[in-house]
Amino acid sequence: MRQFRVDAYLVETLMPDLVLHDRQPSAFLVYLYLWYRSSGKGAPVRASHQDMVNATGLSKSAVQGAVRTLVRRRLLRASRDGVTAVPAYTVVRPWRR
Repeated sequence: MRQFRVDAYLVETLMPDLVLHDRQPSAFLVYLYLWYRSSGKGAPVRASHQDMVNATGLSKSAVQGAVRTLVRRRLLRASRDGVTAVPAYTVVRPWRR
């Protein structure tokens, strides 16, 4: 079975902030999914909204809103090669300097 590690900050601070304060548990799930896909190393992950929908069980609009929130809060960077290209997401960990 594959294992991965998460910083305690994710559960102690980020989860309550996104779930309770922002009322967006979907943002926490999307962040956690992309963290897992990047193996916690901050490597860019190419994932479509549909990939995230299938992996998390969220609706497409919930995933889109979560991505917007994470980008706005600078917890995620998104870049794409073209208008129709699948975005590459980089998970940002601002608490680590």
